Amino acid sequence: MERLGTGIGWRPEIADAVERMPGIDWVEAVAENVCPGHLPDSLLRLRERGVTVIPHGVSLGLGGADRPDGSRLTALAERAEALGAPLVTEHIAFVRAGGPLTASPLLEAGHLLPVPRTRDALDVLCENIRIAQAALPVPLAVENIAALLAWPGEEMTEGQFLYDLADRTGVRLLIDVANLHTNHVNRGEDPAKALAELPVEAIAYVHVAGGVERDGVWHDTHAHPVPATVLDILTDLASRVSPPGVLLERDDNFPEPAELERELEAIQGALTKGWARGTTSGAASLHAKTKTEALRAAGSPETADAPRTTQPVPTPDTDPARQRLALAETTLLSALVAGTLVPDGFDRVRLGVQARALGVKRADVVAKVAPELPEILGESYRSAFLAYAHSHPMTGGYRRDALDFAGQLLLSGGPEDAEARRDVREWWLERSGPVPRSTRPAVRLARATRRVLLGR
Repeated sequence: MERLGTGIGWRPEIADAVERMPGIDWVEAVAENVCPGHLPDSLLRLRERGVTVIPHGVSLGLGGADRPDGSRLTALAERAEALGAPLVTEHIAFVRAGGPLTASPLLEAGHLLPVPRTRDALDVLCENIRIAQAALPVPLAVENIAALLAWPGEEMTEGQFLYDLADRTGVRLLIDVANLHTNHVNRGEDPAKALAELPVEAIAYVHVAGGVERDGVWHDTHAHPVPATVLDILTDLASRVSPPGVLLERDDNFPEPAELERELEAIQGALTKGWARGTTSGAASLHAKTKTEALRAAGSPETADAPRTTQPVPTPDTDPARQRLALAETTLLSALVAGTLVPDGFDRVRLGVQARALGVKRADVVAKVAPELPEILGESYRSAFLAYAHSHPMTGGYRRDALDFAGQLLLSGGPEDAEARRDVREWWLERSGPVPRSTRPAVRLARATRRVLLGR
């Protein structure tokens, strides 16, 4: 695995600042926000300067019960090739549930949700990753996620789960130290124990991000400064192994460039501190040697550069495991987004926190993909959307969600203001057909006629 160095998450809002930042060796772009045929000029300029660009996927749902969707894999492969990326990354999470496996409506979470750390979930995840590896032109790395809730009856710790995953598939790991902190606060899991159990030599790179604690719950917002506790976990990791790359993530509430640069400096300081600690104790080299020998003994690929198969490695029949996992994940997601009964063993209070967080995130993302709606509705947008979301689970992504919200608002007689209602109707009509309404011949003719009659 090549050395990546110091990176930052590329976002359109900070694109200009990222281009001017000193010491940036690579950037990561959300794969679903990049069109292979129309790459942003900023990314093209970065690539011309020799800055590596890695696509980071959020919608595959490798931890879901279904096998990965071929069209989503093709889209991720196209982005990797368009960007000349050395690898692609995704998450150990499920993002949708339901459908044929459970003979129920397909539900979208609009968020990364944790998979149960069970043998069933591991078997399914391993097969899904092998399918993805075979479909992608470059190696795959998968990320541990942050979670507000824990599954009952789990059979492995996070470190054990990730170790077995890397051992069985040869997949690289993207370790998010902020997510380890989140799981420490929310689920009582020891970050040091997780790091001690990881195959650290399988790490492709590391994420660092900020969050905020409210009422004893840590929210992984990516919109707040990186706290010292997260930097301490990074130092611990660096004392065990020198990661090929470390990246600062920021997705919202963007500060001035100087603040981002100070955070990057703090990250480098935490790494340097960890390397010094590891050199003094010799722990890093011993740990890596022990883990590598264990992987060799198990016959597992040790690096992303190991020969890759062109087809998924044969595995035992996972269909029964998929059925059981599908039922479990659908039951949980239905409780979160459709108000069905809380599954046995889950913390009802924590599940309620997660459900509310999903609703707020839906409102925020719809406001970004359809900014005209909050402009039209003003202060009533959020309450109107949350009322809609409470009884209308997302089934087709955020853009479809925006259309469905506007349509349902009109069907219910809203908004009360006549001008706003007219504007919402025009917005919905413009986007609800196979082509924009304003480009349809009849609409163009009617508008041209009206301009002539009005003498414009």
